[in-house]
Parts: sequence; structure tokens; C-alpha cells
Amino acid sequence: MSKVYEGKSDISERHRHRYEFNNDFKEQLENAGLITSGINKETGLVEVIELSREKHPWFIGVQYHPEYKSTVANPHPLFVGLVKAALEHKNQ
Repeated sequence: MSKVYEGKSDISERHRHRYEFNNDFKEQLENAGLITSGINKETGLVEVIELSREKHPWFIGVQYHPEYKSTVANPHPLFVGLVKAALEHKNQ
């Protein structure tokens, strides 16, 4: 995840309030290979999940709206990362 955000460890995004990650299953899901790479410091809720590149070429799920910070001239880092991963996967 930090690769997509160019090494940044503190990211501010607009939270999507419709669904929440159930932390009761966090340990079980992590043991099965899910990476909880973004945690809200105030609530302890998982905001970002992903799978390693060994398991999937590009799998990131976020609990916020990246489209709100994206324009054609300045796309959100998640969209840029998705396109890069697709091009890399196509060329393999």
C-alpha cells in the first residue's frame, strides 16, 4: 500500500460510512492471507485491505472514496497503481 502512496504512512481520505470491517474476524482473515494495511487511528477500524502480489497481481479494497480526489490531470494513486499493475500483468 505504501508503494502506491509513494511511501507515505499517514493518509487522509473521506471515509465511506455504508459498511464497516468486522474486527471480530480480523485475526482469522489475516491468518488466511488478508493484509489489513490501513487502520483508522481514532476508531481502530480497518480502512484498507489487500492481498500480497504473490496471491494476486492487484487486490486493494478501501473504505473511502478515491474518486473524490481524482481528476484526469491528477488521478488518485490507487487508480494509477491499478493501471500500472494491469500493464505489468499484461506484459508478463
